[in-house]
Amino acid sequence: MQFFFEIVISGVLSGLMYSLVALGFVLIYKASGVFNFAQGAMVYSAALAVVGFIDFGLPMWMAIIASFIFMTIIGIFTEKLVLGKLVNQPPITLFMATIGLSFFLEGLSPILFGTEIRAINLGVVDEPIQYLMDTMGIGVSKLDLVSSGIILLLVLLLSLLFQYTKIGRALRAVADDHQAALSLGIPLQNIWAIVWGIAGFVALVAGLLWGSRNGVQYALSLTALKALPVLILGGFTSVPGAVIGGIIIGVSEKLAEIYIPPVLQEAFGGNYGGIEGWFPYIFALLFLLVRPEGLFGEKHIDRV
Repeated sequence: MQFFFEIVISGVLSGLMYSLVALGFVLIYKASGVFNFAQGAMVYSAALAVVGFIDFGLPMWMAIIASFIFMTIIGIFTEKLVLGKLVNQPPITLFMATIGLSFFLEGLSPILFGTEIRAINLGVVDEPIQYLMDTMGIGVSKLDLVSSGIILLLVLLLSLLFQYTKIGRALRAVADDHQAALSLGIPLQNIWAIVWGIAGFVALVAGLLWGSRNGVQYALSLTALKALPVLILGGFTSVPGAVIGGIIIGVSEKLAEIYIPPVLQEAFGGNYGGIEGWFPYIFALLFLLVRPEGLFGEKHIDRV
């Protein structure tokens, strides 16, 4: 039972890391209806910008601020120069535009900040908390625990932003009906620019946390793939759904990694390692058959 709890805790912490990437998707999709395929590239660019500015001689805190400005500019220019020109175009057109943006960022960022694999030191060592090891025998990483706290704080701040601020009310109005929001005098282009700026900040936080764990490398851009099952479970328009979906995916992935291979090996023989790589997608596919809109997504009834 102690081993089981350790697996579950590890899954929860991993799932929160997945949900952080999913948040970027949710913010863009909630406000503009665009599935931002470039979110993974934004995470990679943000992390690369941090280590790049540090290499230029800036201290960590200044590098983070400079990276935030860089990501905000990227987000605003994306809306103004790309997606803003494609308003009222078919969704597939907007989706293809974000794919193009992904390739652009993956090419531009290494040119500006270098291609070497580098680590981000946040001052937290990735080692088990000794107190929990001594008292409960459970290994919980300090870095994972701090990262989870940062993610939950970010989710709380975003939830408060959407619920209790003027900008948040405008964001929800735009998400509900673009045309109605325009008729009320809400500046649609400015709201979308703000959302892309916030998504850039979320990508920066994700880049810092993922980069401190795995190092800053091109593989960070693939974190977007881990967010897809999270979005399917939590829904594409729910900030809390991204967190709940991430926890479910993280826990189920860890449990499947430990408990399913021995069962399959005993039944069919062979080697079933690496199941954690594809299990979340199978789990999400089965979930789609039951609830296509996700746990917190809105049901859509189309008249034909």
